[in-house]
Amino acid sequence: MVAEWKAAAQRGAEAQDRFVRLYADFENFKKRAQRERDEARRAATESVVTRILPVIDTFEMALQAMQLPGTSVDTLKAGVSMIHGQLKGVLGELGVEEVSSVGQPFDPSLHDAVSQQETADVPEGQVVQQLRKGYRCKDRLLRPATVVVSRAPGTAPTESSEGTQA
Repeated sequence: MVAEWKAAAQRGAEAQDRFVRLYADFENFKKRAQRERDEARRAATESVVTRILPVIDTFEMALQAMQLPGTSVDTLKAGVSMIHGQLKGVLGELGVEEVSSVGQPFDPSLHDAVSQQETADVPEGQVVQQLRKGYRCKDRLLRPATVVVSRAPGTAPTESSEGTQA
């Protein structure tokens, strides 16, 4: 009987030892996984910032050019247009694209309708005006487009689930 207790105590001590080691391994895994997530986040941030820095450089050159005598409005317009193109290019490299809205059927998963416009020129439920562009990154919507949706003449405005007219 004593031998059985000693054997059971030995098995219990071994199980306790395995548990302590497993727990320590798990804690180390959690710390390593957190470090890897932090490193991935840092690398992604650096990648985006590195791509945006040339756009900031161009902005700074435009600001300096504004101070020079003889700088025309047309020159500034061209510079701002160039900066806009640079920034859109960077966003494109990152997989960000605009959500197409005007002339499209209203899609609540892509559009945020803020009002309706009565018109006979466009089928009901179609986007007639975009107030703010929407953007997606690959398959994920970053921001819905803010739009005005058509409604048939003589019909009452409808309420969407968010409480705005749509």
